[in-house]
Amino acid sequence: QVQLVESGGGLVHPGGSLRLSCAASGSIDSINVMGWYRQAPGKQRELVAAFIGGGRINYAASAKGRFTISRDNAKNTLYLQMNSLKPEDTAVYYCLAMGKWGPGTQVIVSS
Repeated sequence: QVQLVESGGGLVHPGGSLRLSCAASGSIDSINVMGWYRQAPGKQRELVAAFIGGGRINYAASAKGRFTISRDNAKNTLYLQMNSLKPEDTAVYYCLAMGKWGPGTQVIVSS
């Protein structure tokens, strides 16, 4: 079973950028559905962006135009480029693939 580890979180000012990475323990070539979710304090975990098969990508409305999901199959890694960050983007960000979650990486957007 694939193991996932997220990295790249941290503290950033509003308007700043971060790139999150999700490293898989094995090949992701055959994984068509994988994506990023986030959970803010006191809130439910929600979709941010995901590959949903057939080359299609689904973005949450809050992420469209600011976040970009990508993948490098040669590196077995999923990425989330986050630009124009807002305080409401503060959350723990998780990677999901094949029913497995990573431990998450904390993103804090604050001045």
